[in-house]
Amino acid sequence: MAEATPLRPRMLINGELVEASDGKTFTVYNPATRDISAQGKSPTPPESLHTVPEASADDTNAAVAAAKAAFPAWEAMGPAKRAVYLKRLAALLREHKDELARLDAIAMGMPVSTHHFAESCARHFEYFAEAWATVQGQASVNTPGYVTMTLRQPYGVVALIIPWNVPCHFLGTKSAPALITGNTVVLKSSEKAPLAVARIAELVKEAGFPPGVFNILSGHGLPSGQILSRHMDVRALSFTGSSRTGKLIQEEAARTNLKKVILELGGKSPALIFEDADLDKAVAQTQFSIQSNSGQVCMANSRIYVQKSVAAQFVAAFKQQFAANTRPGDPLDRATNHGPQADETQYRTVLAYIEDGKAAGGTLALGGHGQLERTNGFFVEPTVFLDAPETARITKEEVFGPVVVINTFDTEAEAVAKANDTEFGLYAAVYTRDVNRAMRVARALESGYVGINCTSPLTGHDLPFGGYKSSGQGREGLLYSMNNFLETKSVIMQIDEA
Repeated sequence: MAEATPLRPRMLINGELVEASDGKTFTVYNPATRDISAQGKSPTPPESLHTVPEASADDTNAAVAAAKAAFPAWEAMGPAKRAVYLKRLAALLREHKDELARLDAIAMGMPVSTHHFAESCARHFEYFAEAWATVQGQASVNTPGYVTMTLRQPYGVVALIIPWNVPCHFLGTKSAPALITGNTVVLKSSEKAPLAVARIAELVKEAGFPPGVFNILSGHGLPSGQILSRHMDVRALSFTGSSRTGKLIQEEAARTNLKKVILELGGKSPALIFEDADLDKAVAQTQFSIQSNSGQVCMANSRIYVQKSVAAQFVAAFKQQFAANTRPGDPLDRATNHGPQADETQYRTVLAYIEDGKAAGGTLALGGHGQLERTNGFFVEPTVFLDAPETARITKEEVFGPVVVINTFDTEAEAVAKANDTEFGLYAAVYTRDVNRAMRVARALESGYVGINCTSPLTGHDLPFGGYKSSGQGREGLLYSMNNFLETKSVIMQIDEA
């Protein structure tokens, strides 16, 4: 394990670690303590010890220009040689995984005890470094007198905008397939969690990527995110985040060069618990789903529907486990498994939803309070609402906190109707011992992912991930992500008859 290096956050543009061109910065605070998080290594001026560069319009345009200039040589290099850089970066990520976990803990509050995302990032770089041989076109002689074929070729410059809840993971899932397929990358981190990504920028430089191939910016949606969305030289953009922001990105892309847009957006993921389910398993897994990362997971089971005959038993066990299994505290303490909300905005938003739930007539059965005054951090208690109206905001909208609504149903048809009555469709789960029912319900649920007797955050290693409706468009995954960054070209060649 490498010793932690004091971090001076900088951006990576054209192979150089740089400050913002106009000198603007922003500050990152530890949400568990509200202390300043960023630490530096004797930069000048001294105030940049605790600040992160705010990418300007000029910085964003410079990163795109560098990526555009680097593209021809990177594409021509061939995937086997490109893979060498990905493998070097994977080794560095694994070497520094504890340091990256610490940086995410002090930036957005994820407990180091639950942080395995530097490792998952490294695995994605390793996987895609070997997966390039599967990029194949096809050939045909079905048109008489001609040989026809398709070529798979990179777009050129691609922009990647990653979320704050698991930044290391999304950096790997998006940039590794984009790079191995021959594209050059401009990646923007979230202003809520830029520190681990800034450290990875240093590792990218250490891995020796050619200048301009992999550029990393820090900053807010305005101006850098908007510029990437509308930039004429960006030909594809992949974004994970809120549905509201995804729609804005789609609008900017449509107004400019109609770049390809891949969106993985929000969720309001239901779990359906039938009376024949293994209730112990259902309780344990759904409780973990909503408690993981303090509920700041797009596919968390924030709605649970339980058949009435077993509802009382399920609710009693769920409340007991939700309270008992949650250990809040310092995210740097390995005994902690429940961190704060990422910042004050997230904290206030979650508390506002809780108040809306009370006002709408839901029964507050557990928690419901913020812990700022007691802990000086943005902690929210594990919270359970019962019988919240299906029309209430807390039932309809993504809360992104440790808050779950448990409602009941009588029939299978009612359960499916309630689960589908939302604009989200990212992940759903069904618990039953009846395989016929399981498959009927899985087919009927309007969701891009369905777990049967299991739930989020569990996913299959080789399955596509993405949502229905306002939960996004396109699919990502080990067997699918490279397709997001490849154009298909058809070629027809006439053969002269003898």
